[in-house]
Amino acid sequence: MKRLVEFTLRHRLIVLFVALFIVGFGIWAFRGISIDAFPDVTNVQVQVLSKAPGMSPLEVERAVTVPIEFQMTGLPGLVGTRSLSKFGLSLVTVLFEDNVDIYFARQLVLQRIIEAEQALPKGVEPTMAPISTGLGEIYHYTLEGEGKSLMELRTIQDWSVRRLLRKVAGVTDVNSFGGEVKDRLLKYGLTLRQVFQAVANNNANAGGSFMNVGGEQYIIRGLGLLKSLDDIGSIVVTAHQGTPVFVRDIAELRIGPAIRQGAAVKNGKESAAGIVLLTKGGNSRDVVERVKARVREIASSLPE
Repeated sequence: MKRLVEFTLRHRLIVLFVALFIVGFGIWAFRGISIDAFPDVTNVQVQVLSKAPGMSPLEVERAVTVPIEFQMTGLPGLVGTRSLSKFGLSLVTVLFEDNVDIYFARQLVLQRIIEAEQALPKGVEPTMAPISTGLGEIYHYTLEGEGKSLMELRTIQDWSVRRLLRKVAGVTDVNSFGGEVKDRLLKYGLTLRQVFQAVANNNANAGGSFMNVGGEQYIIRGLGLLKSLDDIGSIVVTAHQGTPVFVRDIAELRIGPAIRQGAAVKNGKESAAGIVLLTKGGNSRDVVERVKARVREIASSLPE
C-alpha cells in the first residue's frame, strides 16, 4: 500500500490520465447500454408461419402443422416445439438451448423447411417469422388523412411507410394492421377458375429476341401486363356462338378490400396502423430514436 501511495504521488499526471480514461470509457459504455422497459428473457426460438387458405383448423393441424413439426425433430440444440393451428394458418415455434446462436438456429430450421415443403399441400409455403421477440414491439403509429379512404391509407402504409421504416438499422420488420387491403375482383357468371385462368393468361410480357436494322439492334417484346380495370374488362374469357365474352360482360369490376377480421381504431375512428419490431438483442432506445427521425422524414414525403 505504501508503494502504491508513493507511486501515485510521484506520477500524478499518469494517474490523472488513467482516471480520465476510465471516466471517459465509463461514459461511453453507459451511452451504449441497451435500455428497455422490461428485460427480454425470451429463449432462442424460431417461428414458422404457413398460410393454408380455406383449410379448417383440423385440416391445418393434420396436413401442415404435423409434417413441419416432424421435420424439426433431431435438430442440434433443440429443446422442443410448440404449435398453433387456426383457420387457414399454422404457427410452429421451434425452441433451442440458450447457447445456440439465433442465426445458426434459423439456418437449421430453413433447411428442414425445404424438406418439409414436399409433404405439404399444394399452395402452402412456410416462411420464418422475423428475428424478434414478444417484447420487440417498440413503436406503434397510425396513418390519418382527411378525405382518404381506409384502403388508400392501408395502401400508403404497405407500399411507402412500411418499406421505408424497414430500412432503419435495428428494425427487423414492420407489421401492418387496420385499414382495408386491396384484394380481388367480384366475379359472377362463369366459374371463378375460368376467370382466374383467363386473367392470368392475359397478364404477362413476352420476349421476342431482337431485330437488326442497319448498325442497330431493336429488342422485340410483347407487352401484356394489365394496368387498369379497363384492361381486365377487355380480356376474353370464352366465346358464345362465335361472339367473344369479355370479363366486363360477366362481372362487375371494382377494387375491393379483403375480408377483415378486425380493425385499428384510434379515438373512435378507424385508420391504418403499423408496429415496428426490434431485432432480437438490439438497443431499443437507439432504434426508437432512429425510427422517430425516419418517421419525420417520411411524413414530409407523404400525400397531403
